[in-house]
Amino acid sequence: MKQVSRSHYAFGQYMDKRRWSSVWHQLDEIIKLAPEHVLEIGPGTGVFKNTASVFGLKVETVDLDPELMPDYVGSATALPFADKTYDVVCAFQMLEHLPYTDALAAFREMVRVTRKNVVISLPDSKAVWPYSFQLPKVGIINFLLPKPFSAPRAHEFDGEHYWEVNKRDYSLEKIVADFSKICGLSKTYRVHDNPYHRFFIFESRR
Repeated sequence: MKQVSRSHYAFGQYMDKRRWSSVWHQLDEIIKLAPEHVLEIGPGTGVFKNTASVFGLKVETVDLDPELMPDYVGSATALPFADKTYDVVCAFQMLEHLPYTDALAAFREMVRVTRKNVVISLPDSKAVWPYSFQLPKVGIINFLLPKPFSAPRAHEFDGEHYWEVNKRDYSLEKIVADFSKICGLSKTYRVHDNPYHRFFIFESRR
């Protein structure tokens, strides 16, 4: 079901510097996997696909909303592609827009149509303080310090997100366990400049 209009992605209100930092990580993670053919589910602004093309990545997109001009119009829970069609399948800040059981179903579809890897990012609501310091001959070291005494909050549907990582009943441990039953997790981390975005890189072993 469509949640927002194309105007939601207007540059001034959507593409702030923090989100640009996440786009850098999207590109970095995908480029390191050296894919020939990538599928992005939920292209949003189209920034990832357009920027990826500059670096020689072939990206196709799928979305329910034709207004976003995806390459294919279709549902994330029933992707219109054969098994192992793409080298890498990705979805950035998208799965939380589906009820949790539907998000798992969409992830199964992503795993079905990939030959190698699935890369996703999800909102992580756990409160942290980002810190950085620089050491001579070492460089800048970034780390996140959890805020003390911050208990998980219950999630209330806000018209877009049905759930978020580290909200009550959606701990990171639960999400890692549930998604790892479908595809093996290689790593997960939060973006230092935008800790609300947590990345997960999975490797298909089929």
